[in-house]
Amino acid sequence: MKHEELTIVAALIGGSRQAALGTLHGGAPFVSMVGYAAEPDFGGVLLHLSRLSAHTRHLLDAPAAALLIAERDDGRDDVQTLARITLVGDAQPLDPAGASYAAARERYLARLPAAEMLFSFPDFVLFRLAVREARYVGGFARAYTLTPAQLRQAAEQS
Repeated sequence: MKHEELTIVAALIGGSRQAALGTLHGGAPFVSMVGYAAEPDFGGVLLHLSRLSAHTRHLLDAPAAALLIAERDDGRDDVQTLARITLVGDAQPLDPAGASYAAARERYLARLPAAEMLFSFPDFVLFRLAVREARYVGGFARAYTLTPAQLRQAAEQS
């Protein structure tokens, strides 16, 4: 994968705060919009979700998930040339008493500070999506499947 593609991957993952979350419900796909914060090495993504939301219940039942992050539509003629990346993995709730919870919470709030009051609501859960692989599409004939090692390489570009 070219250096410039890794730079675009880093900008997509590290430069956005919202994405489309794909979950499974009874074997059927379900997609919703969520806020997220990426870990520095792009090995994981943090999601703070309400148990009242369908996607949260889906993740608690089946942790397999995908997160689509897309370049902002700039009005170009062919939207298929917009860069996008899908992060695929399993989302597990973090234990509030666990060693990594405080740092994850801090990282999430650094990206989405308006969510601070939601951490006091009992129905909200902080998840970590452990990224197993990613699919990057940068336009025609520019599609790659990335490993966690390649995502770490992209993170070093940011």
